[in-house]
Amino acid sequence: MTNNIFNNDGRQLPIMEHFLSIQGEAYHTGLASYFIRIGGCDVGCHWCDVKESWNPELHPLIAVDDILKEIPQHIETIVITGGEPTLYNLDYLTEKLKKLNKKIHLETSGTGKLTGKFDWICLSPKKNELPNPEYYKKADELKVIIQNKTDFDFAEKQAILIDNTTCKLYLQPEWSQRDKIITYIIDYVIRKPQWKISLQTHKYINIP
Repeated sequence: MTNNIFNNDGRQLPIMEHFLSIQGEAYHTGLASYFIRIGGCDVGCHWCDVKESWNPELHPLIAVDDILKEIPQHIETIVITGGEPTLYNLDYLTEKLKKLNKKIHLETSGTGKLTGKFDWICLSPKKNELPNPEYYKKADELKVIIQNKTDFDFAEKQAILIDNTTCKLYLQPEWSQRDKIITYIIDYVIRKPQWKISLQTHKYINIP
């Protein structure tokens, strides 16, 4: 999919949830952040842990300005996630967040058009719906979910496409297979230290 499914000014978005928590994954693990989860996804991974986010019609259109009022002033980092947030026009949301002096992070599979201005982009590509090429130039971190041994080959093929010499590379065990797959990931990272391990630490400590 190359076009955003909401081709408006982005002043309203189908928000599934928004909440204050701790970033649990990859480079910014442990960082207090405010999460804005937008409903709607065109990828549909069978192991997705937020399947309720897939259908945007299940989530009410909420004014971005109303969401901004809920963000604590002392929280610096905002994470835009989904679903797949790049299916929407994010220009207005990120513009308003910048006026509040926030650092804006994007978590995406890269299937939609990139709109908005971000301080950090986490690209998590999926086999069944590959990213648009522009994301390989913009990604600050590449996070590949490992469910089985064939996913390592996919991770390497995605890493080759990254056109950003400072991009961080992460392998993350799929949660339901974590006990089985983590030993393979540990061995892989030891042999190929350009990769690091990402764990869903928020699940271990039971926070959203």
